[in-house]
Amino acid sequence: MSRLFAGTPLDQPPTCEHCGRTPGECACPRHRLSGKVITPAEQHLRIRREKRGGKFVTVVDGFAERSDRTNDLPAMLKSLKAKLATGGSHSPTSIELQGDHRDRLVEHFKSLGYPAKPSGG
Repeated sequence: MSRLFAGTPLDQPPTCEHCGRTPGECACPRHRLSGKVITPAEQHLRIRREKRGGKFVTVVDGFAERSDRTNDLPAMLKSLKAKLATGGSHSPTSIELQGDHRDRLVEHFKSLGYPAKPSGG
């Protein structure tokens, strides 16, 4: 028994400090090493465009490394690809999208609560 009131009428299961669900139901993104919930305000995103082989690629850097169970970057990438009608990929801390979408992405991430800034020229 690891909790103080385990097995008594006062026993309450541990809950997530962000969403209030039990650990098995919680889908909040968590840091890979510490296990702490990552909020959008804690992730300072830099959105830049690069030219690769004559074509533009928009790169979003600055995401905190998430644990495998609570990684929401693939779902975020899928929604961005559908919204912008483009292809893309992700790594543990960044998202890459085909084309020049820097200004639209800055506004999108600001509306989600991320402190996003355009980077580069």
